[in-house]
Amino acid sequence: MKKLFAEFFGTFWLVFGGCGSAVFAAGVPDIGIGLLGVALAFGLTVLTMAYAVGHISGGHFNPAVTFGLLAGGRFQAKDVISYVAAQCLGAIAAAGCLYIILNGAGAFTTEGPGAFATNFYDMPGYHNRSYSMGAAFLAEFLLTAFFLIIIMGATDKWANGKFAGIAIGLGLTLIHLISIPITNTSVNPARSLSQALFVGGIAMSQLWLFWVAPILGGITGGLIYKFLLQGAADEPLAE
Repeated sequence: MKKLFAEFFGTFWLVFGGCGSAVFAAGVPDIGIGLLGVALAFGLTVLTMAYAVGHISGGHFNPAVTFGLLAGGRFQAKDVISYVAAQCLGAIAAAGCLYIILNGAGAFTTEGPGAFATNFYDMPGYHNRSYSMGAAFLAEFLLTAFFLIIIMGATDKWANGKFAGIAIGLGLTLIHLISIPITNTSVNPARSLSQALFVGGIAMSQLWLFWVAPILGGITGGLIYKFLLQGAADEPLAE
């Protein structure tokens, strides 16, 4: 249960801090943190919780990471469902808190692409650019795959584990810098689910992509590291 609580609170913090920064602070006149600030906020949530509770649960905070670590041989199949459930519940609880706070100012809206920090694709009107479903799928797939490679490499027994949280947090920051303009960045099905539940409509109808692409990407990244990269430290360096 401690592992599940760690996943619940870690995912809660990721959604509350990351999506909260997008909802409350990204576009504030004069002091808005913008794309860079939101990207950094998501990275900081993972970095801080990796050190706070990562030693308890492994610090997944993301169903795609759980499936990726399973594929990479770092996680047991019997715990997948309970981990994913804890992550989704934590994300939904955080989104509920964001909704209550935002509604306190009468500012909650479901209008427009990315409302309430939802993910989206093929919706004209977002910065005069709309990415297709295929482009969104590829971006989410590739970025999640590389996220898993970063996670597995940073936590490898041959790596310096003390700095794993920094590498993973900065990796997620970079991912958001790349893909916020494309899909508003998911790479995390729980994070996508929690926001879409409150917005409904198109956000819910497009939610499938933000489950399928990140999970397939996570599995691919886990397999790539396991079969192509893992164990390389045992081999002598070429002279």
